[in-house]
Amino acid sequence: MSTLPPLSYPVLNHLGCPRPLELAVIIPTFNEVDNVEELVRRLHHVLAGVAWEAVFVDDDSTDGTAAKLHELSNCDPQVRCLRQVGRRGLSSACVEGMLSTGARFLAVMDADLQHDEALLAGMLQALRDEPVDLVVGTRYMDGGDVGEWHTSRQKISTLATHMSQKMLGLNLRDPMSGFFMLRRSSFEASVYGLSSIGFKILVDLVASSPTPLRVKELPYQFRTRLAGESKLDNRVAWDYLMLLADKTVGRYIPTRLVSFGVIGGFGVLVHLAVLRVALGLIGPDFVEAQTVAVTIAMISNFFLNNALTYRDQRLKGWGVIAGLLKFMAACSIGAVANVGVAAYIHSGSGNWLVSGLAGILVGTIWNYGATAYLVWIKPKRRRTTPSDRT
Repeated sequence: MSTLPPLSYPVLNHLGCPRPLELAVIIPTFNEVDNVEELVRRLHHVLAGVAWEAVFVDDDSTDGTAAKLHELSNCDPQVRCLRQVGRRGLSSACVEGMLSTGARFLAVMDADLQHDEALLAGMLQALRDEPVDLVVGTRYMDGGDVGEWHTSRQKISTLATHMSQKMLGLNLRDPMSGFFMLRRSSFEASVYGLSSIGFKILVDLVASSPTPLRVKELPYQFRTRLAGESKLDNRVAWDYLMLLADKTVGRYIPTRLVSFGVIGGFGVLVHLAVLRVALGLIGPDFVEAQTVAVTIAMISNFFLNNALTYRDQRLKGWGVIAGLLKFMAACSIGAVANVGVAAYIHSGSGNWLVSGLAGILVGTIWNYGATAYLVWIKPKRRRTTPSDRT
């Protein structure tokens, strides 16, 4: 049985007219069906008297979250649901939610009930009354706490915080926070510079702002999840590293190329490890051992790139087999180019280090460009016709 309050109506001003929408709470979701109704109930309680709406952006959940949100929106005009189909990502979901609303102030929070919704009132008051652009809920100041985190998660969070502070110069105690509120004007100023990579939208927003944002931080205690499962995994950490890369060298080097190159460097380690083992098992036949090492390194690189570099275009099913064969064919040409360029430069300069690095650079760029064109092909958007719009 629904626990939602009775059907609500727009907040009225002193003349009895609907007040302009003041606050939109953007809430990305993925498999949070057991949490969203309780969150809406809490928002009604803490935002009473405020002209607000909740914009849920669902990453095509498999547990019925979107259906539940549509059910809630049918009886509550302050609830809306957007669905991301065929694409995923918390940062991109937040951006889509912010772009979909005309509210003066924009808040972002999780749907898992770990963020203290009572802090929203204080955030809103600060933006109304003080010369600040952004109010961040932080766990790392007096009155704040990370809750029941394991020591390992605390260490990872601390490391990620230091990395963003040092590499991007962010003057925030808790840049990893996913709980904040900002002025629409500040979002609009940053939106064209956003990377929209991964889960850390706050870092992206602050680093993308053309002028330093005036920031206020308010403490809150991170709560224990009531239902569902955490979405944190190794890909979250990888996405964060790619976000930092994009904000530091992204204007010069495509982030995908950085990712491709890092995975290629790991592939070198795989190659050397397999070569050493193969020489021990096969014997002194270096060519045969080298062939095994090259093959396994290529396979490793393909699957890592499929999972990380091109996760938004990830190949599935039989496409994986075809993609692997194309990848190996393209990289074989890249290997020939690598050796050819290195040998040519070495014959003229005699410098083995410069020659080797030049060969690696040429091979990497060829492999990146060729595989992007042949393996991970972006689907073409179908052009709409008048019949599609009727």
